[in-house]
Amino acid sequence: MKKYFNVIVIFLVLACQQKSTKLVDLYDFPKSLKEVSGMITLQDSDLMACIEDSGNKNEVYFLNSKGKIKNTLEISNVKNTDWEDVTKDQEGNLYIGDFGNNDNVRKDLAIYKINKDQLAKSETTTSSIITFSYPEQKDFPPKKKKLFFDVEGFIVFQNNFYLFTKNRSSNFDGTAYIYKVPTAAGNYQAQKVGEFKSGPDYHNYVITSAAISPDQKKIALLTHSKIILFENFKGDDFLSGKRTEIDLQHFSQKEAICFKDNSTVYIADEKVKKSGGKVYEFKIQSQEQN
Repeated sequence: MKKYFNVIVIFLVLACQQKSTKLVDLYDFPKSLKEVSGMITLQDSDLMACIEDSGNKNEVYFLNSKGKIKNTLEISNVKNTDWEDVTKDQEGNLYIGDFGNNDNVRKDLAIYKINKDQLAKSETTTSSIITFSYPEQKDFPPKKKKLFFDVEGFIVFQNNFYLFTKNRSSNFDGTAYIYKVPTAAGNYQAQKVGEFKSGPDYHNYVITSAAISPDQKKIALLTHSKIILFENFKGDDFLSGKRTEIDLQHFSQKEAICFKDNSTVYIADEKVKKSGGKVYEFKIQSQEQN
């Protein structure tokens, strides 16, 4: 009986260890980066581009594979009102989403394009600017039950941006909108192209970042504890494909996700007191959860 009990204990310990190692801890961010809100791998490079959110500098930080800042690029013609995510197109140009809108009151939402030729080579550059608004928003702010116009995650797909909203409503039910905006410089009315429920509770299902795989076949939405994965979709109807919810078995203030390759993502969280402020690696392909 004692042997049998010992075997069970060993099995449970190993099971716990396997669960805890699914999210692989790669490195801590430099102490100077306290509020990383977006990150993306660079084309044909081992560098990672990172941004911080409101209250921080209008700069992009390029980190090497050990998490050390190799270069800093100032975007001189814009300010950091609330930078919430960074993404890239298939040519390697970067885009910064200045669309953080906690109180749903902003009328200056923007996305900034940084030409790929300026990345990791210059200390200062300028960006072209895409501005937009949500035609469904009539009040600034809306009623507390209708705070649907904050965004912390977006991607580029087929020459358009796709923005995934962060629900800040008082009666959170997981409602999230998908908006479409052209990538060319200009001023646009965003087109609402989708609506879905992320999940029932704010802490585990509020959307904080988005990423698309290099082959353009997977879209990963990040929450504080999960990845919501869309794949096998038709055209830009992302909701037409298979949806998989992946439990990371790790809760923190996760704010950024990007793909390393078609089956691996990097995830970052903010430092809160003595925890977080890290970059993690996670294998999506090995997950079987529905």
